[in-house]
Amino acid sequence: MTVQTIRLFDDPSLRTVAEPVTVFDRELRRLVKSLQITMRAAAGRAGLAAPQIGVPLRAVVYEFDGKSGHLINPRLELSERRVVADEACLSAPGLWWPLERSYMVTARGRDMFGKPVTVRALGTLARVLQHEVDHLDGVLFADRLPEEERERFLRAAGTKNLSCQPSGR
Repeated sequence: MTVQTIRLFDDPSLRTVAEPVTVFDRELRRLVKSLQITMRAAAGRAGLAAPQIGVPLRAVVYEFDGKSGHLINPRLELSERRVVADEACLSAPGLWWPLERSYMVTARGRDMFGKPVTVRALGTLARVLQHEVDHLDGVLFADRLPEEERERFLRAAGTKNLSCQPSGR
């Protein structure tokens, strides 16, 4: 396995809703391994979604605070409690921005073999899971910023030769 290139904000593949995984085979296990290797090689690693390496499938990996894993076809249940914290994205390297997210999530999906998986997460890991599932839905974290902040983010991204076309979400 080799480290894959992570797509940047201006890549149209990041705006596409990923397809559900229907076959749990060797190719899927290779994808999960490739995501893990690529995430671990990246600075600021915490999570990575398949669309970020150009694969339009609903698969994510995560690794934070001693917890690591992957989810195939994840669905999130969000807590009502919300918190604001700095967030970053491997598709917008070097940029951190405060964003409100749910403090706790329950993520349900499958592992690479098709077995059911449930992950309960608080704080930063909950944020990571929400961020990665957004990627599966073609949503970038800048889309979730208030309009003024999104414009400031995009100006900052522009100075780094990144671009984004907000979807208005």
